[in-house]
Amino acid sequence: MRRRYRWRQLHSIKELRTNPNSYPSKKTLTQRRHNDKPRPVGDSDIKQWNMTISYYMRNSQLDSALHFFNLMPRRSSVSYNAMISGYLMNGRFDLARNLFDEMPERDLVSWNVMISGCVRNNNLAAARELFEEMPERDVVSWNAMLSGYAQNGCIDEARKIFDRMPCKNSISWNALLATYVQNGKMEEACRLFESKLDWDLVSWNCLMGGFVKKKMLVDARRVFDRIPLRDKISWNTIITGYAQNGEIEEARRLFNESPVRDVFTWTAMVSGLVQNGLVDEARETFDQMPQKNAVSWNAMIAGFVQCKRMDMARKLFDKMPFRDVTTWNTMITGYAQSGETAHARDFFDRMPQRDPVSWAAMIAGYAQSGYSEEALRLFVDMKRDGERLNRSSFACALSTCAHIAALELGMQLHGRLVKAGYESGSFVGNAVLLMYCKCGGIEEACSAFEEITEKDIVSWNTMIAGYARHGFGKEALKIFESMKAAGVKPNDTTMVGVLSACSHAGLVDRGMEYFYSMNQDYGITANSRHYTCMVDLLGRAGRLDEAQKFIRNMPFEPDAATWGALLGASRIHGNTKLAEMAAELIFEMEPENAGMYVLLSNLYAASGRWADVSKMRLKMRDTGVKKIPGCSWLEVQNKIHTFSVGDSCHPDRDKIYAYLEELDLKMKREGYVSSIKLILHDVDEEEKEHMLKYHSEKLAVAYGILSIPAGRPIRVIKNLRVCEDCHNAIKYISKIVGRLIILRDSNRFHHFREGSCSCGDYW
Repeated sequence: MRRRYRWRQLHSIKELRTNPNSYPSKKTLTQRRHNDKPRPVGDSDIKQWNMTISYYMRNSQLDSALHFFNLMPRRSSVSYNAMISGYLMNGRFDLARNLFDEMPERDLVSWNVMISGCVRNNNLAAARELFEEMPERDVVSWNAMLSGYAQNGCIDEARKIFDRMPCKNSISWNALLATYVQNGKMEEACRLFESKLDWDLVSWNCLMGGFVKKKMLVDARRVFDRIPLRDKISWNTIITGYAQNGEIEEARRLFNESPVRDVFTWTAMVSGLVQNGLVDEARETFDQMPQKNAVSWNAMIAGFVQCKRMDMARKLFDKMPFRDVTTWNTMITGYAQSGETAHARDFFDRMPQRDPVSWAAMIAGYAQSGYSEEALRLFVDMKRDGERLNRSSFACALSTCAHIAALELGMQLHGRLVKAGYESGSFVGNAVLLMYCKCGGIEEACSAFEEITEKDIVSWNTMIAGYARHGFGKEALKIFESMKAAGVKPNDTTMVGVLSACSHAGLVDRGMEYFYSMNQDYGITANSRHYTCMVDLLGRAGRLDEAQKFIRNMPFEPDAATWGALLGASRIHGNTKLAEMAAELIFEMEPENAGMYVLLSNLYAASGRWADVSKMRLKMRDTGVKKIPGCSWLEVQNKIHTFSVGDSCHPDRDKIYAYLEELDLKMKREGYVSSIKLILHDVDEEEKEHMLKYHSEKLAVAYGILSIPAGRPIRVIKNLRVCEDCHNAIKYISKIVGRLIILRDSNRFHHFREGSCSCGDYW
């Protein structure tokens, strides 16, 4: 009877391992037990049961494993350990812990398995609690705790565990060394390394790799020269280090000395040449490779893409015997960055498999090429296809919203990324911040700025520049002072924002003080952008002679932007002679700069010099310069509405024009007078007034008042600088209708409220 039962039992177990579908029902097993009346099971039988449990766990059949475990006639600690490790392997930490707590008797393996499970689940507190409760420990127990602290960057705790260890093996030493190296603590790593003589090759390579990662090539080479016996990893690491840091000659010399070159050695050399712009040399090396892998092909294709040689990249792509998603992404990125969005989209559509990088590259390509609606549509498609939205995708979509000032859509994206758990990081946080700043939501930008847990220099600079462009110069300077108090060192971009804030707010003396102290206080040498800000600052204040003197004393030749600042100031203050001089210099540098022709024409028109206005028109025609048509747009219910001067295409045009006529009468009763001097045509005053009445920004504002519910701001964007008449008119409109109107032109933001503007009529 006993033999028969045992044979059936072993037969059932073996059959289950080879054919899990033949698993008997619980009823059948119960009947067999009752009929056969088994005697106590031997150790070899338990081993078979344990092996079957392990089989089920490896195949993620947790219920079957538990069912079999519950049917066991007798269990050993190995049975429990098989179940616990299986649960941990399948991510069921809760079930593993419950079973561990139920164990009638635990052995050392049980404790070690459970501690390792806690470590893998990043529950170091639970691991430490179990570790301290252990009745006995071996080197595995200590190494598990050491690895746990090491993997989570708890360097001090890892060192304490290491120092407490009664017995250390090579795993212990290597774990602590790797901890120091991975966290950039190279001094500590060196001290540890020097305290022991018999390090294995893995440790030597680890230390050398740490120095390479920190770009400490002298130290890396010193370690390399000391390695008793080098392997391929040793040679590849040092060659990569030299190649990636621009020391190509030394990388090439080591490459030639390398006793054995594998595909990684060759690829390291190709990548190094590519990164240093030596694409043709890289191609020669690539062609000599006896064996190539996907990384080799991708490195070479990326080299041609970086050099904008898309024809060569395409030829390699077509020859490549095996393409992975990186290959396709590289080609999409290359075409997108070259403005060839049609080719990029063709590759995107033909990809056998996409990842978040594919979507982000295509979205960025559309956004950078001005196809904002396509970019946002693709973002929506990405979500619809079930693709996980990553940080890059959100950043690209937010950047697109910023470009077209689609605030409502941008706010919806902000809500989505908060749900996705990306709101705290500076990368996406800065994209949100920039979106609000460029969409006219300066209060929302301030809130977004406060929510960034780890602000970097980009965060501070974006907020300073945002306040400056919105005309809140004093608030910008407060952020600057907070930045310094937080221990963040300003850079040249910071000071451009600070000087711009002073310029827009008319804080001349404060701006001069910042300019002359930034080299001494922050080690920043003034560049052309800083000088342009200062010329703008002095020019706007009417101190044109000082602005000219400032230009003459520049340590380098002024560029078109600097002369443009002087031209703009000359126009504001009516100095035609100075404006002509600045304009001529600009035309020499940038003969196709349409904006400068228009500025000078405006000045001639305001002075009644119609012959000179005509000369400007002829000069533009002869030079081939075309004036950029002015247009304005606003977002209403997630849809962008665009207007041009005298627009007759909008479906609500009749309603808009009728409302503008009504507003015009009310404005005139309040004292509004049209600035007809701005019209660049020698026509009668009535005609000039009619031409001013239907400028694109006025049409957009009127439509916003009619379409956007009361109490909400009206946000309008214009591609050019707002004209003086529209600026004056919108001040009156804001008072008449009692609405906040925010206008973003090519230069700054204007917040119109109760008849006044945030720029103080100083733009």
